[in-house]
Amino acid sequence: MIASEVRALFAVAARPEVVSLAGGMPNIAALPLETVSAVMADLVTQQGVVALQYGSAQGVESLRESICEVMALEGVVGSSDDVVVTSGSQQALDLVAKIFLDPGDTVVTEAPTYVTAINTFAAYQARITHVPMDDNGVIPEALAETFARLSAEGHPAKLFYTVPTFQNPAGVTLSTTRRPEVLEACRRAGVLVLEDNPYGLLRYDGEPVRALRADAERAHDVIYLGSFSKTFAAGLRVGWALATTAVKDKLVLAAESAILSQSPFPQLAVDRYLRTQPWSDQIKVFREIYRERRDAMLDALTEYMPPGVTWTTPAGGFFVWATLSEGLDAKAMLPRATSARVAYVPGTGFYADDSGQANMRLSFCYPPPERIREGVRRLGDVITQ
Repeated sequence: MIASEVRALFAVAARPEVVSLAGGMPNIAALPLETVSAVMADLVTQQGVVALQYGSAQGVESLRESICEVMALEGVVGSSDDVVVTSGSQQALDLVAKIFLDPGDTVVTEAPTYVTAINTFAAYQARITHVPMDDNGVIPEALAETFARLSAEGHPAKLFYTVPTFQNPAGVTLSTTRRPEVLEACRRAGVLVLEDNPYGLLRYDGEPVRALRADAERAHDVIYLGSFSKTFAAGLRVGWALATTAVKDKLVLAAESAILSQSPFPQLAVDRYLRTQPWSDQIKVFREIYRERRDAMLDALTEYMPPGVTWTTPAGGFFVWATLSEGLDAKAMLPRATSARVAYVPGTGFYADDSGQANMRLSFCYPPPERIREGVRRLGDVITQ
């Protein structure tokens, strides 16, 4: 097991004088906390005996039904019987790795990819192979070529892990034309798709993008992971996996061996919130807040970055992926940046092979717009120096 480069920055980023463009923490202050408090109080008063007792490893049935309604917004049709509630989607990711991966198995991911996914797959001793992306997401031809090469080398891919919508860390979204091509490449190679979709509802303009799972020819081709961390409250740690019945049964067994049962209290709290509050309106509030902060970051990057620095333009989610001028190393530059009271995540943390020296992930979800502008200004000065 290895430490997360994001977590390692928390101590520095938490200092009040530092503008943190590092962690992807949602803006919980935008929640109607008095309403949430009332929901919690009603839960204890009316269902306390159930909420504070042991629960099932699969999760509360009423919440699983609500989760199916949430997934339907992205075109996903699923049965509540095939949903497993987890402690955030991170636990779902770990459980999938636990039941599918043997030491030496190969997992293919986008390049770059979610840092904790790398750590999870490494903990189960998997081989990680990256496939390049561009502004339209992972490149289907490169994906198919990678599958063919790995098979010829005697290490066929077992999983393709992807964050196709508002990707962490790059912020890009797999285009609608490429989605069926990616699914077909995986189907031809017999590779299971693990779709991680925590940001899908946070699209700034227009309707949510259809999930990969929504358009898969066969339900068993894709395991879908979701979370309420970005659309409600990260601290409740409620996520889920949607899988076929056979895989769902194994996920429940794996969860039982790890934690015995999921906690009913946060699950019932989320379910009560979904059933009694205008939660879709709250998501619209989050979208507006994050759009404003995204715009503040993009404007500041345009104003303060020196020539040669480039960046992505996310249509949703939390992150911008920046690329430095040739010869600069984002990880080597980080101590100088923290001395200048600004923090970011170096790109090397998002690769299994130490690539990404010229890259950095910049998060705009947590600081207010004026702090984002100041942080980017400080960062621009450091890069220029």
